[in-house]
This record gives sequence, C-alpha cells and structure tokens, in this order.
Amino acid sequence: MPEDGNRYEWIGGRLYMTPAPATRHQRISKRLQLDLMRILEHAGHGEMFQAPCLVEFPGTGDRVQPDLLFVSNERRGIITEKQMLGAPDLVVEILSPSTAHRDRGIKLDLYARSGVRQYWIVDPDRDVVDVWRFGENPGHERCTGDMPVRLGTERVGAIDLDEVFSRHLDLWGDSSGPGPES
Repeated sequence: MPEDGNRYEWIGGRLYMTPAPATRHQRISKRLQLDLMRILEHAGHGEMFQAPCLVEFPGTGDRVQPDLLFVSNERRGIITEKQMLGAPDLVVEILSPSTAHRDRGIKLDLYARSGVRQYWIVDPDRDVVDVWRFGENPGHERCTGDMPVRLGTERVGAIDLDEVFSRHLDLWGDSSGPGPES
C-alpha cells in the first residue's frame, strides 16, 4: 500500500483511502483507549492497539486499519511483528463523514464474517456507541451513558460515555493531557 501518510484499507478487492481524523475523533479515540487499557489490558486480559495498525484476514486478503482494537490472551497468536494476522476480539471504529458509510456497511459485514467477536461503531455526532456481538451470542445494542465492557458474556467493566463524548473536556482538556494555556 502507498506510504504517503494516509491510511489505506483493502476490502473486497477495492482500495480505500482514509484521510487523517479530526481533532474530536482523536480525543474520543484517546479517551476510549485509556478506558479500555484500564479495563482490559491492565487487568491482564490481553493487549490494546491503536491506528495505524494493520489487520489482515487470512483467506480473504482483506486488510483494514481500525481506530482501536483489542486482542485477548486467547488470540495472542495473531499478533506478528508488523500486523495482526487474524480477527481481533474487539474492533472499534469512530465515525467520520468520509468513513461512516463504509464503517456501517462493508466493515460491519467483514467483521461479522471474519471472526471478530465485538465491533463498536462510535458516533461522535450522536454521542452513542453501537455494539455488535458476533459468534455464540450475537446481538446489537445502542449504548449511551454507562456502557458495559464485556469479554464474551462476562462484564469486566464499564465506560462513562458522557465523559468520552464530553465537549467540555474537548474545550478545557482532560486528565490525560495539559489544560488550556493561561
């Protein structure tokens, strides 16, 4: 794939380019990653990764770069030196105007058929997260407020989506970075 600073994905025989994400997208991604690292990685369940991180699905040739992903200890064998070679347990995509149609359509289908256990579609305009579960206990739920984090059917924590989507923190900073200049 081209090495020009953009993110590229290969899905169903088509090449897609994704431009650099907006600042709000980055802030939401950072807050979700910090929460997921606390709940999943620091608790010893596996490892978190953030874009750009290549995921290739063997047998299909499809290659994507999700915003965030989690690989459980059980699936640790998919982690290679350069990429993930197989389905992560959790994939998180944060919608942007240029990717929303793809994230809600062909990527939802790709993740469902490729062995991803959970797919979160984060909508920064509506302040909601659509959680899709595939495999043994398939289902969909739309989350606002307090969102449960599950490994399989076990609840291992929760994320405060009001804080993740906080526009106040966007303006005044959050605890993970410096505040405004005086």
